[in-house]
Amino acid sequence: MLINQIICGFMGLCWGFLVAAGVFALITSIGIVPRLAGKTPTGRHVKIYEISIALGGTLGNIFYLYNLNFHAGVIGAGIFGAFSGIFIGCLATALAETINTIAIFSRRVQLNMVWDL
Repeated sequence: MLINQIICGFMGLCWGFLVAAGVFALITSIGIVPRLAGKTPTGRHVKIYEISIALGGTLGNIFYLYNLNFHAGVIGAGIFGAFSGIFIGCLATALAETINTIAIFSRRVQLNMVWDL
């Protein structure tokens, strides 16, 4: 019985790592970090961007997994809301640009889609 719980715990931990790695790979593959560094004069601080994303994702998972509460008051909630909005805005912009890139690429390679209904 104990060995089953150990195996299930280990598998759950491994799957959690895989999901987190997939999220970080998605964020990296759509180019949020280089895009932010290119649009702002902070290109030399790319390492700080990357560390912040990894640390934020890791701490967010830990807080969610262990149901930890962080009481920061109204000001802390406002700061968290502002940073969350900035992140969601950057993610949405990067995804929209990726979709535009796919459309431009398909026109350049003359990809024709035939829909049989």
